[in-house]
Amino acid sequence: MAITAQLVKELREKTGAGMMDCKKALVETNGDIDAAIDYLREKGLSSASKKADRIAAEGTTYILTEGNDAVILEVNAETDFVAKNSQFQELVKSLAAQLLKAKPESLEAALEVKNEEGVSIAEQISSAVATIGEKITLRRFEVKTKTDADTFGSYLHMGGRIGVLVVLEGSTDADAAKDIAMHIAAINPKYITREEVPAEEVERERKVLTEQALNEGKPENIVAKMVEGRLGKFFEQVCLLDQAFVKDSDKKVRDFVKSTGGNVTSFVRYEVGEGIEKRADNFAEEVMSQVKGK
Repeated sequence: MAITAQLVKELREKTGAGMMDCKKALVETNGDIDAAIDYLREKGLSSASKKADRIAAEGTTYILTEGNDAVILEVNAETDFVAKNSQFQELVKSLAAQLLKAKPESLEAALEVKNEEGVSIAEQISSAVATIGEKITLRRFEVKTKTDADTFGSYLHMGGRIGVLVVLEGSTDADAAKDIAMHIAAINPKYITREEVPAEEVERERKVLTEQALNEGKPENIVAKMVEGRLGKFFEQVCLLDQAFVKDSDKKVRDFVKSTGGNVTSFVRYEVGEGIEKRADNFAEEVMSQVKGK
């Protein structure tokens, strides 16, 4: 019996197994989809879909640079143990290489990127889920491109718990670019300059500071001046160039960047699991569910 793409797709939807595993199962069972499901179950390859509702908030960030291109990505797993697994780490490196080559414009497009064997990233992840036994997701990525006159600064903290990629324009000082990336990892600015902070965010902060000053009993005629002074502290918290440089607190990042002869034009900072609501399971119940095979 001819094994059609539609038949493979149907089996994948029913089992969550990888494309190549589904095709092999159908070949082995002569296109009998029920027998193919049993085949995949026997091989332990039909479990991926059962893990779809689990929360994957652990994992790693990773950065790959090749010439004037670089990619930073976050890949999640359910446990830190699996995140340190060599098979998981190799998957992450492989995904980075594929993303850097294809440069997809969205996460949806990224999942459709295919390797040299014609297997999509979504299928590669599904296959890894079946093998490793945990939910795995490509959460986000960003590709950066520079010129020969610019430098990438990259830094992975705690083996990838935090990843930072910086573009230092107009400078080839790689050590300085890395130092800036380390600063961003440690201090976590949201913007590069004050001009990038949305006006509504500044106005909201100004309103809060004004109410604080009035509640402190400060005279109204000096509140406005006080608020502008305190706004400076706010900018120091959220703007990279306004911050005290982590390696030399007597110097602003602005001054350090200026000493390189370049400008920071963009940065990406990923911290594993940030923004993901982690489920607080009862450990005893979790162990019991595993013992019962749930």
